[in-house]
Amino acid sequence: MTRRLILVGGGGHCKAVIDVVEKQGLYTIAGILDRPENVGGSVLGYEIIGTDEDIKRLAKKGYTFLVTVGQIDTPRTRINIYERILEVSKNLATVVSPLAHVSAYARIGRGSVVMHHALVNAGAVIGENCIVNSKALIEHDAVVEAHSHISTGAILNGGTVVREGTFFGSGAVSREYAKTKPFDFIKAGTLFKGDLRG
Repeated sequence: MTRRLILVGGGGHCKAVIDVVEKQGLYTIAGILDRPENVGGSVLGYEIIGTDEDIKRLAKKGYTFLVTVGQIDTPRTRINIYERILEVSKNLATVVSPLAHVSAYARIGRGSVVMHHALVNAGAVIGENCIVNSKALIEHDAVVEAHSHISTGAILNGGTVVREGTFFGSGAVSREYAKTKPFDFIKAGTLFKGDLRG
């Protein structure tokens, strides 16, 4: 029996997550929460049934939640929604695409999503409420702390530490054992050495 899932955030990232949820097959999407002006609309055929103000009401009905707001400039919106859910519910989805590879020796935190064709290798740790986007590579023993976004095609080489709330841009590559600052912003296409920053 699949669990009933509420997606919180109805933008572009939500569309990508819907595709992953459908392919994973563990959850049935029951609706989306978004801005008040979007209520009554839909995203890929799924109705926008309310706003963040409905989280508590829906939690009482036993729904599972997933934050589907994207993250580029700041993780604050994702963090705020995540904490709001945690205040009223322990039911947070962890979604991993069947087209991704996550090692049996890796860990994925609750509320995180691993998108299509991502690879998370042995010994890697992904924290809570993270996005590991399409075709990202998280190598052995890398650590991605909570509320971070590893963007499309990014490469974290072995032992890299991405601190809390960091955005690691598309196609960026880290040196082995590099470390970001908390809430860092690593530009797309960067060779991130970390020696002067971490």
